[in-house]
Amino acid sequence: MDLWIRGKTALVCASSKGLGRGCAEALAEAGVDLVMNARGAEALEAAAAEIRAAHGVRVTTVAADVTTDAGRAEVLAAAGAVDILVTNAGGPPPGMWSDWTRDDFIRALDANMLTPIALMTALLPGMIDRGWGRVVNITSQSVKAPIAQLGLSNAARTGLTGYVAGTSRQVAPFGVTINNLLPGIHDTDRATALDGGVVKAQGISMDAARTQRMATIPARRYGTSAEFGAACAFLCSAHAGFIVGQNILLDGGATNATL
Repeated sequence: MDLWIRGKTALVCASSKGLGRGCAEALAEAGVDLVMNARGAEALEAAAAEIRAAHGVRVTTVAADVTTDAGRAEVLAAAGAVDILVTNAGGPPPGMWSDWTRDDFIRALDANMLTPIALMTALLPGMIDRGWGRVVNITSQSVKAPIAQLGLSNAARTGLTGYVAGTSRQVAPFGVTINNLLPGIHDTDRATALDGGVVKAQGISMDAARTQRMATIPARRYGTSAEFGAACAFLCSAHAGFIVGQNILLDGGATNATL
């Protein structure tokens, strides 16, 4: 399917690996030029080189921590007038409610709520002026069904969801859509970290931890970055202009909910 976005430009955050990389790959395949951001310069440059070689699009890289004021300013300066924004940041560590301090919550809010909002605040006016834009926020299945040990993520990402619910409907009349993609377990570093916690807590092997988790997913497997990226690219396409303010699960059926 032609997504009709060839020649547009996208800023994709945390895109050197994992779900962000999957989104960057899918957009590049559709002919979209990229501004790729991540904290690690080496991995970022390697990913950018592979995408340039595979798809022939223009790729600008910005190695910076987008959750900081200075890093965000650097990324936005390099991005300029982008048509597509994909926000993404690693989730805060798991734990118990009794472990978390105010500082832990502030860090989670900065990374998973306030940074996406700041990026949207900076880039939405240009999209509105041009009469077209797409924003996709990578959040989590936990905003639909909270995960007890991910309380920091539950809180921050649900806050972002509430912000998007109102803002998406304010910008939709100008040809700009905002939607959220809610991943379940995908085969990324985040999954490895979570499974590592199970290994430590239960004294089992990594293979056993993965098998145990897969048994809770109706699809009986972890998701892939490529299929996640394809969903993101569709939401960024010309065909998705009537999808506004939605929270779309990509979790292999793990969230047992009707609505």
